[in-house]
Amino acid sequence: MVGAGQLARMTQQPAIALGVELRVLANSPDESAARVIVDTRIGDYRDLADLREFARGCDAVTFDHEHVPTEHIWALAADGVAVHPGADALVHAQDKAVMRERLTAIGAPCPAWRVVSSADEVSAFAEEHGWPVVLKAIRGGYDGRGVWVVRTPEEFPGGELLAEAFVPFQRELAVLVARSPHGQGVSYPVVETVQEDGICVEVLAPAPGLDPEDAAQAQRIALKIAEDLGVTGLLAVEMFETADGLVVNELAMRPHNSGHWTIEGATTSQFEQHLRAVLDLPLGSPAMTAPYVVMANLLGGDDPDIFKRYEHVMAHDPGVKVHFYGKDVRPGRKIGHVTATGADLDTVRARAKHAAVYLTTGEYT
Repeated sequence: MVGAGQLARMTQQPAIALGVELRVLANSPDESAARVIVDTRIGDYRDLADLREFARGCDAVTFDHEHVPTEHIWALAADGVAVHPGADALVHAQDKAVMRERLTAIGAPCPAWRVVSSADEVSAFAEEHGWPVVLKAIRGGYDGRGVWVVRTPEEFPGGELLAEAFVPFQRELAVLVARSPHGQGVSYPVVETVQEDGICVEVLAPAPGLDPEDAAQAQRIALKIAEDLGVTGLLAVEMFETADGLVVNELAMRPHNSGHWTIEGATTSQFEQHLRAVLDLPLGSPAMTAPYVVMANLLGGDDPDIFKRYEHVMAHDPGVKVHFYGKDVRPGRKIGHVTATGADLDTVRARAKHAAVYLTTGEYT
């Protein structure tokens, strides 16, 4: 796995159970996964020589982020390395303009969009589709970074950007699917993601109150995207639920924050499923283990000593599961998550929120 963040770290446990020896490429030995995985290689994912040396002897190479240069992935494939997902698929998660063009071509529901490079071009787009306009960095943005909601041409930040019509959505949904090289595919239940300042703070599984037909349609859209784009491994499709139907927002081709709940909440976690898919093993059941599952992200606060509050959370609710990522605490940084399961959504949600708030702030909810 290229990348040694928390996604690689959480892939290690199912790798052990599957008998898979996981190797990670880290930028430094202090990264999240490098702290717990024995076969850690230090190198630069932007350097083709480092990638080639890292891939030597691997049965498959996959990623915990989308930032490896596309041309390097093509070069690895040309060397005979089994890369999942391949460059032709992954580019749709790397380049938002390529993604929009392809999704439009296959008939996936998308907002109106256009590549713009000047304030005048933004104004022309707004004359057709209205203000505000959502501007996105074509490459490199994540967790709300590289996204601007502008209401006048003067707010144009400069550069070549993707302009999208503002979507008046009711809530945000996500669908996680997996697809293997021989074409087997499975879908997890549709979830609701709750965002604050562009960062996911909570995931509710399954999405409460979602019409079963809409849920099935969301899953069909995600599976069709995976097939048409040739995705191997996991694909997370972020969507908007609107009064007029579903709209595809973003794609990620790796384990995803919207799927962390599956560790305790699904028969097969997203991390095990990703390993099964990239190794072309039979895929596991995505069925839920409880009627409701809620995951709350732990975001760093002003007090870095979160472990002094850990004992309280464990004693207060023995059923809550806490996952730390081995990261230094900084305000707003994702340092872990908590998961609660149960039969009543309001109760499960309150339990997860209590644990997350107390761990990060020391306050009760």
